[in-house]
Amino acid sequence: MMFRKKKHSTFEEHIKLTELFGKADGATKASYVVMGAANLANKQYLKGILFLLLEISYVTWLFTFGLKAYHNMITLGTHAQRLKMDPKLGIEVLKPGDNSMLLLLWGMLALIITVLFILLYRVNLHSARRIWELKQLKTKLPTLREDLASLLNEKMYVTLMAIPLTGVLLFTVLPLIYMISIAFTSYDHNHLPPKNLFSWVGFSNFGNVISGDMASTFFPVLAWTLCWAVIATISSFFLGVILAMMINAKGIRGKKIFRTIFILTMAIPAIISLLIMKNMFDDGGLVNTFLMNLGIVKQAVPFFTDPWIAKITIIVVNLWIGIPATMLVTTGILQNQSQDQVEAAEIDGANKFQIFKSITFPQILFVMAPSLIQQFIGNVNNFNVIYLLTGGGPANSNYYGAGSTDLLITWLYNLTLNTADYNLASVIGILIFILSAVFSLVAYKKVSNSGMEAL
Repeated sequence: MMFRKKKHSTFEEHIKLTELFGKADGATKASYVVMGAANLANKQYLKGILFLLLEISYVTWLFTFGLKAYHNMITLGTHAQRLKMDPKLGIEVLKPGDNSMLLLLWGMLALIITVLFILLYRVNLHSARRIWELKQLKTKLPTLREDLASLLNEKMYVTLMAIPLTGVLLFTVLPLIYMISIAFTSYDHNHLPPKNLFSWVGFSNFGNVISGDMASTFFPVLAWTLCWAVIATISSFFLGVILAMMINAKGIRGKKIFRTIFILTMAIPAIISLLIMKNMFDDGGLVNTFLMNLGIVKQAVPFFTDPWIAKITIIVVNLWIGIPATMLVTTGILQNQSQDQVEAAEIDGANKFQIFKSITFPQILFVMAPSLIQQFIGNVNNFNVIYLLTGGGPANSNYYGAGSTDLLITWLYNLTLNTADYNLASVIGILIFILSAVFSLVAYKKVSNSGMEAL
């Protein structure tokens, strides 16, 4: 309802701006062509001059650099780097050509500048409309000092958000648009600028990943990514709940000591824990040495060199990181749980397992559902565990740029730094986002509906 109302409000506002052109005076009408005309005509000189200068600056930029930037973004360059005979030297010298990467980046920046100008143009029209409405009401127009004072009062949010929004625009929106654009180009190891040009190829990269040559790598890696995320999330959750139940059970002594021991694992950075685990499970590490000394195994167990054993090892090691967090949250839920339902169930003859199944566990699951969704998405993009333990290995000759334990996120990393297939890496990034977004929306909707039914 909120979004519909906002959309309706914007439509009505647009109609008002359209009708204003037919009703307003000449200065207000002139603002549709010359920004700041209404302000200048009504003695708001500084604001009017600012609007006018920004319009002049944009038009000047558009015809000197902007149109060229748009043209270059469409072509992505026409002159490749080449050798050309120098008549003075009598030898061929390297002549620089167009850099498709920079041309695309400047084109994206030009697009953002145009969008900002359109928003500024609407601000100009809003200002002209406000002046006209105040004049119709025969109300005094605000002075420059009053406008500036409003930026520290009722429009304080504009002042506070200006710098953060600028940073988000330059360092988040622009790189994001650039990354998405790369997915529709031929920017790979055969078309690396500045030596070579790349061009627009449409959706062919998506077809290559989903049904082309890359499908034999994409779908196995996707399957392992989903299996890993599900198993890692569920195992950490259930074992964390069981651990919390054991520690908080009646008659258990030293509860604070046990909690402290497990919480200390969270105090140690995960990178350090993973590197220690990697050394422990290595062929010549502590675990293999201990097993061989006891005579349990005759040769080192391939914890990281066998594909299936490596996957199991990763899941087991991840428990060391995931269980304490779940245990801590579950402990808080158990300590704040109402005992009325539990006592009523005990009076009715329910045993411990029945109480846990019908009362305790549903409450834990309801409270931790959003956290479980977040953990699942985090495990889909869990770069550290895979990279620090196996580096994506062992190698798999059937895959392109990926190992047997690579997730989609680590495969993206390999495509970027190892094989320089930036277009495929961008496609993988977009597919990861779609996967995460769809799952999050569906899961949160299910949790919300369940919560409403419970209420």
